[in-house]
Order: sequence, then structure tokens, then C-alpha cells
Amino acid sequence: MNRLTISLAALTLAALTGTANAQSVADTCPATLSMADTGIEGMASLDEAFGPFAEKFEELTGVELELFSLSNRTAAGTALAFDEVDFVFAGPSEFVLFQQLAEMDILFSVVRPEYGSSFVVKADSGIESMADLAGKRVALKDAGSTSGHIFPMMMMTEAGLDVDSDVEIIMAGDARIQVLINDDVDAMGGGNKDWDAVREQDPETEYRLLAQTETLPGDPVVMRATLAQECRDALRTTLADHHDELWEALTATDRNADKFIERGAYMSFETDPAIYDMVRDAYEVAGIALDD
Repeated sequence: MNRLTISLAALTLAALTGTANAQSVADTCPATLSMADTGIEGMASLDEAFGPFAEKFEELTGVELELFSLSNRTAAGTALAFDEVDFVFAGPSEFVLFQQLAEMDILFSVVRPEYGSSFVVKADSGIESMADLAGKRVALKDAGSTSGHIFPMMMMTEAGLDVDSDVEIIMAGDARIQVLINDDVDAMGGGNKDWDAVREQDPETEYRLLAQTETLPGDPVVMRATLAQECRDALRTTLADHHDELWEALTATDRNADKFIERGAYMSFETDPAIYDMVRDAYEVAGIALDD
């Protein structure tokens, strides 16, 4: 057998393998599966963010992926629990919330090695440790944000601070970096990207990284556990075999590229749900109810 014959045979085998994968999903799953996202409201925005991903999903599996608009994470968890949607693209906090409602599975997660929480202060602030935040104004991101709210609250609590009386917390949202630059607050607790962003936006000022967490679990695509096991297994196998194509489709939109593309980020199809216990623990330490 010459090299050309071997190459043609390999290509034929690859094509047949791809077809078999698609058929296995199509044979074990419903003809249409539905997916929502906890951070996007409105079908136009959802299509804009996940249109290429949905098209690639259908191409690889032979199953249509219908995008489903939901108003908030509580509605998304309820929809999963009552089999109204099959998947939700969620954050770590949403996953542990959903687990309180029903048994859940994970299709894959987007792992970002640099994903975590940081506290930043100006170098001349006199704040040398987390304990020094007592009596200070602290900017956080949005209520319920894993890296921008929950873990910063845990970090302050573990430093011995009473977050209700020892510090004044400002939920600053997208303005969190600017209020630190403007001296409207004494410190900012947010994602690790904020540490880079504040220095980029105010390069003439020296800042100090006060504290930082270990890497946090990635954003999971949560599956309802009532979806047949054969379907869930076939989906993971088929999509994992084509993870490069799926990743390219997912990050083809501006919204997802901005959120997910960073050094070392990747899709994991072997995500152990137990790694999210650290998120549940952070809620408990911070004294925040999951369903707040």
C-alpha cells in the first residue's frame, strides 16, 4: 500500500468516525436541544453571542441547538430543574445554586488559569494587609459575581473583618476601576483581570496587589441530569473530539472573545463537579445565601 492509499484510507476513516459520532448523538439525544445563558437577556443578544457556537454544535452532533432566553439565574435554574431547557451556560455561583434545585451534570467548562479574585489599593494608601481595610470604603463588582463579589467577601471575612460593620462596601459594577482611580474608594476587590486593567488605565500611579485567591473553577455548561445518560456521554465524547473547532466557534463573537480568551484558557470535558465545592464554601464563609 503506497502513501497516497494510506492517506486516502485515513481520510475515509476520519470521515466515517465523524459521521458515527454525529449519529451516536442523534440516535441517543432529542432532535433539538435548548441552551440558555445566565448573563444574557433577549434573543437578539443571545443569537449574537452564541450563533456560531450553535451552528457548530449542530454540525458536529447532528442535533439542533435552540437558544433560549431567560431573565435571570433563578429562572435558568428552575428551567433546568423542570426540564424546560437542556443546558445553561453559567458561572460557578450559578452551578452551586442549580445544584440546590436538582441534580445537575456538566457538559464542559471553560477553564481560565488566571481566573480568580484580587484586591488592589494605591501604593501610597497605607493599606498593607486585608486587615487594614477596617474603616475603609471598598468597591466590588456586581452582587452574585463569583470573582467580583463572593470571593472578595470571603477574603475580607477570612481576614477577620465584619463585612457588615468594619468596611463600607460599594457595589460599583463596571465603574469599580474608575472609582479606585478617582479615590472615591480606598480599595477594589474584583477579578484578576482588574489588576491589569487598573494599571493600564492609570499608568502614572503606582498600585499594590493586596491579596489574591487561587484559581477559581471555570464557567460550566450545566446539563440537566434527567437528560439520558447515553445522550450526555455521546455529547461529551463527540464535542471533546472536536474541541478546537467548538472553541473557535464559541470565541468567534466579540462578547465571548472578551470574556473567555486569555492566556491558557481551554475547554475541559472532564470537569469534576466537586471542584465547585470551594464556591459553596465561599458563600458560607461570607455569610451570603446562594439564592440572594
